[in-house]
Order: sequence, then C-alpha cells, then structure tokens
Amino acid sequence: MTEQRVDLDGRFRAAISALRPPVGVGDRGGFGEGELLELFESQAASRHLDLAARKLGVERRGYYSIGSSGHEGNAAVAAALRVSDPALLHYRSGAFFVQRCRRVPELDPIRDVLLGVVAAAADPISGGRHKVFGSKPANIIPQTSTIASHLPRAVGLAFALERAARLGISSEWPADSVVVCSFGDASANHSTAVGAINTAIHTAHQGVPMPILFVCEDNGIGISVPTPPDWIEQAYGVRLGLQYFYADGSDLIDTLTTASAAAQWVREHRKPAFLRLRTVRLLGHAGSDVEAAYRRPADIAADLDRDPVLATGRMLVTTGIASPEQVLTRYDDIAHRVSAMAELVWREPKLTSAPAVTAPLAPSHPDEVRNDVLRSIPSGDSPSSSGDTRMTLAQAINRTLADLLERDPDVLVFGEDVGRKGGVYGVTKGLQKQFGARRVFDTLLDEQSVLGTALGAGLAGFVPIPEIQYLAYVHNAEDQLRGEAATLSFFSHGRYRNPMVVRIAGLAYQKGFGGHFHNDNSLAALRDIPGLVIAVPSRADDAAAMLRTCVSAARVDGRVCVFVEPIALYHTRDLHTGDDAWPAPIDGDHVELGSARIYGDGTDLTIVTFGNGVPMSLRVAHRLHEHGHGTRILDLRWLAPLPIDDLLEHARATGRVLVADETRRSGGVSEAVCTALIDAGFDGRLARVTSADSFIPLGPAAATVLLDEAAIETAAGKLLAE
Repeated sequence: MTEQRVDLDGRFRAAISALRPPVGVGDRGGFGEGELLELFESQAASRHLDLAARKLGVERRGYYSIGSSGHEGNAAVAAALRVSDPALLHYRSGAFFVQRCRRVPELDPIRDVLLGVVAAAADPISGGRHKVFGSKPANIIPQTSTIASHLPRAVGLAFALERAARLGISSEWPADSVVVCSFGDASANHSTAVGAINTAIHTAHQGVPMPILFVCEDNGIGISVPTPPDWIEQAYGVRLGLQYFYADGSDLIDTLTTASAAAQWVREHRKPAFLRLRTVRLLGHAGSDVEAAYRRPADIAADLDRDPVLATGRMLVTTGIASPEQVLTRYDDIAHRVSAMAELVWREPKLTSAPAVTAPLAPSHPDEVRNDVLRSIPSGDSPSSSGDTRMTLAQAINRTLADLLERDPDVLVFGEDVGRKGGVYGVTKGLQKQFGARRVFDTLLDEQSVLGTALGAGLAGFVPIPEIQYLAYVHNAEDQLRGEAATLSFFSHGRYRNPMVVRIAGLAYQKGFGGHFHNDNSLAALRDIPGLVIAVPSRADDAAAMLRTCVSAARVDGRVCVFVEPIALYHTRDLHTGDDAWPAPIDGDHVELGSARIYGDGTDLTIVTFGNGVPMSLRVAHRLHEHGHGTRILDLRWLAPLPIDDLLEHARATGRVLVADETRRSGGVSEAVCTALIDAGFDGRLARVTSADSFIPLGPAAATVLLDEAAIETAAGKLLAE
C-alpha cells in the first residue's frame, strides 16, 4: 500500500517534469484558463487529502481511508452545477466536494475533510461522529458509506422541490434546482438504486417534474468484484424516459462538457438523466485493502495510466495554460497546505462522552411542541371537530389527518392506495377529494420509494405523513428508516433533518383475514433505532392526540416518528359484548411524547400493556374486580421513548406488575419494560406474558401463538396469589 501511494505521487511528478511546452495551443473545449486551473486545484486537493488520510491512519491519528483517487473528474460535475443545487454524494466524490465548497467564500474544504478524517468535534458537518461529505452552506446533504441507500431520498427531494414551489411551501433551494446524486457502479446493481431510478422514471412518465441527475462513477470494480465494462450502459443507457450521457472521467474537458450538457438538459426538461462517468480506482478500496491480492498487475497499471489528476496536468501543459514547472508548483503548494492542515487538525479535541455523541439523536422542545399541537386541536364548533360524537380508531385518525391538512399547508399524506381508494381500511377515505391530489396522493408499490419520498419531502420543507400498508412490509425498506432517516441529524449534527410521521397498519388479531404478512406483531427492528419515536394508540382519543403530537414533534424537532395503528382496533366498537364502549370523542387534550395512560386505581396489581393488549387487559381487570382484586391498567402508548416515570409510579403503587405484550417473547416490548423496572430498582413482583416466537399463521391457528385474555388472567392470578 505504501509503495503504491508513493508511486502514485511520484508518477505525477515524474510525468509532468518530463513534459515539454507545446509548439501550438491544444484544444481547451471553449473553457477559460482560470476555470481549468481551478478544477485542477480541486482535483489535486482531493488527491492530497487521500494521501494525508492514509498517512494519518498509519500514524494512528486518522480513522477513515476510503479515498477518491481516480475519481477526481467529478470536480467537473460540481462545476457544471450551481452551488444551490442540492447534492447527495458518493463516498468517492471528494473532488466534487472540494470544488463545490471552494465556490462558497467562508468554506475551507481541506480543513473540513481533514477534521472528518480525524473525527474532530470541530468537524463542521458531523461534529466528529463520522467522516462524511456534507456542508450546509454548500448544499451538500451528508451521506455515509452509502450502498445506494441515498437514491430514494434524492428522488424524493427532486419530486418535493417542484411540489413545494407549486404549493407555496418555503424551501431552502430554488424551484429550478437540479438534484445531483452520485454513486458507484457496484451500487447501481443494488435493489435500492434500481427501485429509485425506476421511481424517477415512473414519476416523470406521469408528467410530474423530476429534476434529478444520477451520476454513476463507474470505476469498473466493487471492492474486488469487477463490473463488466458494458454493463452500466446496457442497464441504463437504453431506458426509455431516462436521458443518458457518457463522459471519460479522466478527460477533464470531456467531463466538463458532458456534465454541463446533462445538467442543462435536466434543468430545462425537469426530467431524470443518467451520467455515466468512467473513472478508475487508485489506491485500492480503502487503506486496509491490498488489491494486488485480487487484481492483475496489468489492470492496476492500466488504471494508473488513466490517472485523472495526471491527465489534467498534461492538458494544462499541452494547451499552453501552464508550464510543467507551474503545474508542479501548484501541485506542491496544495500538498503543503494539506500537510500543514493535517498536522494542525489531528490535535483537535474529540467527542469524549456519550451525551456529546448522542446529542443530535432526539432533540426535544416539549413546550414548543405543545404550542404547535394546540394550534391544531379543533374547537368545538369546527367542522372538523368531533364534538360529543364518539369515533372509532379509524375515524379518529381520518378526522385528525383532515384537521392537519386543513390547518397546515406543509402536510402531505401519501402511500399505496391512500388516495382514490382511501386506504385498504378506509382510514384516508375522502382526503384526496377534499384536499387534492397534490397533497394526498398514491405512490407506486415500493416501500423504499414511499419512504424515500418522505425523506426528500422533509428536506424540502414538508411534514410528510407516508403510509406503509402493513407492518410486515416496512421490512422491505427498513434501512430507509434505520440507515437514512434516523442517521441524518446524527451525521449532520442537526444541521439537516428529515421530519416525518410514518403511519403503519400493524399488529395482529384481524378476524377472517391475514396470516403473517397482514398480522405481523414484531416491532423489534424498529425499537432499537436510536432517536426513533414509536407510537401505538389503542383508542380514538389517544390516536387523535398522539398523531397531532407526532406531527408537531416532526415539525418542531425534526423527529422521525412511526405511528403504528392496530388494525384489529380500527373499527372496534365493543369493549364488552354489545356495550359500544370503545369509541371515544376527539377532545382537546395534549399527549406528550413518552407519557402513558392509566385506567383505574386498583392497589393489588398493575398490568402494563399497549395496543390490542389494552382492551384485553381491561376485560381481565373487570373479571378480577368481580373476585375482589383491584387492578390498574397502564397503557404505554409510546414504545419509544418508553414512559419510564409513569411506569415506575404505577408499578410501585401496587408492588405487582404484569406485562401483557402482544409482540414476540424474544425481542418483544416486554423485555424493555422489565429491564427498565429492574434498572430503576423496582423490587416488587414482576412477570410477563407474550405471544410466541412464531410467525402468525392463517385462520384459527393464529390463536395458538398470540397473547390472549386467558394467558393474561392466568398470569395475573399467579401474581395475586403470591
């Protein structure tokens, strides 16, 4: 690795030194001397940053060595776009980052990149949490080592920019912006990339503006797996509805000419385009990679011959822009600046505490959230108010969505079948007719794109409320929550955020319909995502209040909320047979994040539950009361953050706690509840009942693996007998 690094630098110096000034002036492609010299400097800076990162790593002062060497042609892509065009970059788009930031007077891309490499708390984008290419002033939205996971967000942003302009929503980007999204050739095969590009084409096909430029930086290899030379063109060069461009990333003038044409085409036509930028990968995949173990020497040598920094240096000489000595002087000056800055920044303080690291994950301004919520609570004489009218869970959600759409122009509601049909269970019925297809709309059947649309819409100034049709379906796109939504504020130190409320029909107990994919009762994959809010209302008044709270928390604090709606309770009316007791009126109460609801004041037993467990536990409590046992039911309502204070208060009030958890025994909610009680020193009696560690079968067999009232009552009896 060290020998190859020295050779790369040495090859440049030797090759430029050997050049002789030209007799005539070569073709500059119509570009000015200053522009080409500036791009060379950006390329050289990116190269020296790679070398410095490796050196810092060897010295154990740096922590990131995935470089951009061989990809420096992407500096020309940056030059072809406006600074105000939002960019979501591949981890090898270093020269793009340098060039874009150099156009913003107050920025120093050399210092910024190196601060990220050494994980310094002063890193202006991530605050020392990760080395990313991101800058708020330069409109570069940070990504980590993405494997195409940022493409759905980029597509969503391109869609939302136009939608914001049409709806009069304030956005930080001009309405005629072009979204640029770069990625590698290996990533182009990922289902996320394929789905996102398909969504862009599908959207544009329907006449909806989609101003996005996909830039595939094709170096022909994904770590050690080669990409066939003609594969990217074959896969994307013949797609109807996708304008295709090709440029040699080792030829600066060709790249600048082609990228300018591509950017202009997208800006004028407001349709997606695909730029294949043929690059090479120098210095291996990362600092620990020894590519000689899997690549032929001839292939490595061929890539060295296409070194874009060397090619640009030659072009400057052959076109008469600079002499060899002048090129080397610029190159050396940049090397000195990078080296000097590296020596300074590695001494910068690092993050030294967990609170410092986690600070951006869950911002909380409860008073501001409350104030925002109170604006949305309907008055008694409002046409959207339920007044004394008792509603089912589904009706309450529908009415609350209507209230929010009526009050706030930044709210969008969308997903599969939410528009014309009004949702599979009628929860969004009538909303599209009332508020129009620009604010309530159907999406194509692709959960990654549904969430990607929300991610982009949140960036553009909206508070999106996407729907995932069933809980089991969210796993098709869970990384859009885990790897994208939840990490953006973390890796940008809160400078970027993606507010959203994801509605998901979920949990079990549907009668006569379902099986696993329509009755999934697993929340484990969501519960461990840092900063994610998980709400599970069980009745109408809670659903309305909690939905308002989620929307306001998203707007005020940029929170990512998942609103799980128990399908079996959507249209439930009876608590006990024939009593019509479960519907409730929508009232004006505000429900804070992480606050539970208590039913009863019994002193013998506390049953902790949520969702479908609430009515089951209330029925059990009724029967226990008939036998002289006083029971209180604590509805958690929020699974993240858990209502710890309420939990402890009501656990200590009785000294006996039964957790009735409809999720699975392994990884279920009860594990977190019991742990919270034990960690807090609860020394009373504690037990739990859960569903089985099983997928949910079709038909009556489902009852054999799901939590039921008999299990709750039996476990309660045992605790009361102790």
